[in-house]
Amino acid sequence: MLYHLIQWLESNGTHIPGSGAFSGIATRVLLAVLLSLFITTVYGKTLIRFLQKKQVGESVRELGLAGENQKKGTPTMGGIIIILAILIPTLLFANLSKVYVRLMIFSTIWLGVIGFIDDYLKLRAKKLAQAQGAAYKKSDKDGLAGWFKVFGQVALGVTVGATLWFNGSVKT
Repeated sequence: MLYHLIQWLESNGTHIPGSGAFSGIATRVLLAVLLSLFITTVYGKTLIRFLQKKQVGESVRELGLAGENQKKGTPTMGGIIIILAILIPTLLFANLSKVYVRLMIFSTIWLGVIGFIDDYLKLRAKKLAQAQGAAYKKSDKDGLAGWFKVFGQVALGVTVGATLWFNGSVKT
């Protein structure tokens, strides 16, 4: 959005000192990387603490593997911070008129929704089992059915492929 704002201001006769550097892709990439790093380091810790406080953590199945208990209690919705660290810098610094950028945003949101639904179903099953006083079993951890995840990914792939195939602005 900042890219388009600066382009709009420049086209309407408003000159902003240093805006020429902002139109270059290298500057925007550097700013996006720095903002993404800032989001993950500053807000990542806050989100992890919040999720741990709410007891939104992984349960571990006993498989007899070394170090399997290290994952116990790891927040399960941590993908939220990754998605925000991708989308916020992209929306601020990318040229949103490019089909590749729009497809990347769409794909990130699509896969993020699938991951969120999967994590939410796992947490809901865990909370229901705890409320009923039952032991938390493997079947409670399944979350979203595997075939649904694969179907969602294939549907995304077909959508992206069709968009690239039929879009006139894509060069081969």
